[in-house]
Amino acid sequence: MIDRSLFTLPKVGMVMGILLVLALAEAACVLGEAYALARAITNLWEGGVLADQAVLVAVFAACFIGKQVLVYGRDTFLARFSRQRASELRDELLKRVFSAQRGVVAEHGSAAVTQAALDGIEQAETYLGLILPKIIGVVAIPLPILIAVFIYDWVSGIILLVFFPVIIFFMIVLGRQASARAAAQYESYNALSNHFIDTLRGIDTLKVFGRAKSFGARIFQSSEDFRYATVETLKTATLSGAVLDLVATLGVAGVSLMLGFRLIDGIMTLFPALATLVLSPEYFKPIREFAGDFHASLDGKNALKSITAIIANDAKEIAPVDVEPWDESSKLRLDNIAYSYPVLESDKPAAGEDGGATLSRRALEDVSFRVQGYTKVGIVGLSGSGKSTLANLIGGFARPDEGTIGVAGTRTASLQQPSWQRQLLYIPQNPYLFHASLRDNIRFYSPDADDEAMAEAISVTGLDDLVKQLPDGLDTVIGEGGRGLSGGQAQRIALARALLDPSRKVLIFDEPTAHLDIETELELKERMLPLMEGKLVFFATHRLHWLANMDYILVLEDGRVAEQGTLDDLLARNGKLVELVATMNRGDVA
Repeated sequence: MIDRSLFTLPKVGMVMGILLVLALAEAACVLGEAYALARAITNLWEGGVLADQAVLVAVFAACFIGKQVLVYGRDTFLARFSRQRASELRDELLKRVFSAQRGVVAEHGSAAVTQAALDGIEQAETYLGLILPKIIGVVAIPLPILIAVFIYDWVSGIILLVFFPVIIFFMIVLGRQASARAAAQYESYNALSNHFIDTLRGIDTLKVFGRAKSFGARIFQSSEDFRYATVETLKTATLSGAVLDLVATLGVAGVSLMLGFRLIDGIMTLFPALATLVLSPEYFKPIREFAGDFHASLDGKNALKSITAIIANDAKEIAPVDVEPWDESSKLRLDNIAYSYPVLESDKPAAGEDGGATLSRRALEDVSFRVQGYTKVGIVGLSGSGKSTLANLIGGFARPDEGTIGVAGTRTASLQQPSWQRQLLYIPQNPYLFHASLRDNIRFYSPDADDEAMAEAISVTGLDDLVKQLPDGLDTVIGEGGRGLSGGQAQRIALARALLDPSRKVLIFDEPTAHLDIETELELKERMLPLMEGKLVFFATHRLHWLANMDYILVLEDGRVAEQGTLDDLLARNGKLVELVATMNRGDVA
């Protein structure tokens, strides 16, 4: 139930100190209730008048109300603390995802990352609100009550003292089993989610290659594994809850039985017996609440563990460096860069499938090159050669496993540097359109752009016709849940974003025209080329007509730089670039 990462959160120590004070105050209220109630009943039993018990009744009422106020204040305080910590976790998680999206998704799975950012944060917030008061309460409240019981009746004190470690023992034994079951259920859920979303994304390709049924079978098996894990978790939860309640009930019953025998024998008077009887259930209450919330908080514990595991990768973040603004004299140098995509357990072939083939993890190996100033660098190669991975590394969206990088006079192990990323614009194959107006989408990088700059960007990128067609013009909502746009229109919006922010001197294009027809591509090309002037450009593509517009070319093959140089030099060598052109002209690749 208790995750060690819980104690690494900011201000947890201070919060636990406050909770300790509140728990001791609550224990004092419980003792006051027991004393006042037992003394009032004893006085009435001995012939006292009800009106004479007003002070004791007032004390009981004050302690009862005080306890409720303490609980309300504690819950309100914890709700605020949990909400704040959850908000910070969400910010850190999203920062991690957006700064190194490909690496995070490759390591944890897209569905698992999405679940952590949405439901996981809420589960972690609930977990923080439940677990902290239970940790303090199970220690701070029973101890004063046990001392009071020993004062009233040492026999009952011994019974309570014996039963407490018995409950702890059962909690440990059953808790370990329940925790293991819940962890297996959580892993099964992530595997099912990853299988499902990845299959949906690639359903067309799976149908083309006749693999839809086999992947459907894998999803079915994943769902069965999740169902089985869920049932096992529920069985363990029901059994452990029943056992702990039984042990606590036996403890209270043992105290009651001994008190009854000794009252009948006259060994004991009524007041201490009543006080002890009232305190006994309160003694076991914190640990019963702890056990009762155990299973309710397991999802939150696993969610917090998953979130902190994703965020923890940033603990390995290389030291930040101050990258100077890129200019004509700036240099970028990559030396022996290597990168591997982690393979998810859920992505490995099922037993008997593909003959147990081993999935390759290496995406780039021993990549080295140098560029200077405002150079247009073309990155070409067959599908899977590593073009997009290299673009991600240059953009700082992934971190190399090996090698070093020199940029604008500084040395670093990764380009995941804010001072570098503030200088670049990234245009992928499928630019993301936010659920917002067309105006806000275009002004994504430059929210303060004026209408004149907007109008120029729209005109240069050929968005005039689109704006005229939209019912509300620039105020038309597009993106998810809004008006759908074609791939060419989305690319034009991405170009308009780049045009609105001329201060960024590094452009990274990751096959931006891969899904466009040739007519649309050629039209966009005329508008893209002027944007590349006076900038460092990396243009990953498999459309070879772009090479004539590049100053330098990197030819990738199986994750390595097969050759590099100017177009004229590479054609004169009659090497890998010529082979690549011939392969594509034969239609051997899509």
